[in-house]
Amino acid sequence: MMRMAMIVSRVRTEEKLLLEAFHRAGVEPEVVSDDDIVFDPIALDPVWAEYDVVLARSLSASRGLYTTRVLNAFGVKTINTYETSATCADKILTTVALARAGIPQPMSRLAFSPESALQAIETLGYPAVLKPAFGSWGRLLAKVNDRESAEAILEHRQTLGNFIHHVYYAQAYVDKMYGRDIRAFVVGDRTICAIYRTSPHWITNTARGGAASACPVTPEMDELCCRTAAAVGGGILAIDLFEVDEGLVVNEVNHTMEFRNSIEPTGVDIPAEVAAYVLHQAPKAVRQADRPS
Repeated sequence: MMRMAMIVSRVRTEEKLLLEAFHRAGVEPEVVSDDDIVFDPIALDPVWAEYDVVLARSLSASRGLYTTRVLNAFGVKTINTYETSATCADKILTTVALARAGIPQPMSRLAFSPESALQAIETLGYPAVLKPAFGSWGRLLAKVNDRESAEAILEHRQTLGNFIHHVYYAQAYVDKMYGRDIRAFVVGDRTICAIYRTSPHWITNTARGGAASACPVTPEMDELCCRTAAAVGGGILAIDLFEVDEGLVVNEVNHTMEFRNSIEPTGVDIPAEVAAYVLHQAPKAVRQADRPS
């Protein structure tokens, strides 16, 4: 009997749907709260080696990264891997990975002081977008329309205590066609579905009120998304795209994707697709399936 674990911060709608999908596939994951985990990073508890695969679904970026790093170091299969998660959790590392792979993306600049950040923003031109290196759900994004607003936001960021707020990542503002962007879902080497996210606000996240509707997966989109997934390490990913005159550009890549608002408009059973991929990746399960009866 295959054994797998799902590490969660809390059991949200997505996790409930995944548990149902695994149940239909004949596997009952053990739900492990990241609140309860205690690792010996020098000699991992052997109980972790009993799992064929671990699905990492922590809401906390730091918990997810440390969990997958420790487990991968001892040969425990996780989805996603630490390498993929670490790249996607950091917008700067994502930008570098995409650039190395020749993936089209908005222009951006990285700076380490308010003075150099102001210079970087003005190099991109107004309006520009200031993003935290770590973050999701559109939190702490700031659209900077002029020099005065840039100076005010940078001064505020400089007063925040966390060092990561003193790393300034600026991106050229993309005026979205039709007031929308695209979120595409990649599972392994396939773009299984995509949605348009439409909003009168410049932030279109469905978590912030953006409306989801079905978006056709074109060959162009599938090719770009699969290249993007490979560039960051592959796995189960949500890729945010902008439509521009030249085609599609990649904005961000999410390694712990939400999908509750995307199942109905696309008609795709996203949790079933995820479950099938996870079970196929389990190394012990594959070996057992290959054994003669």
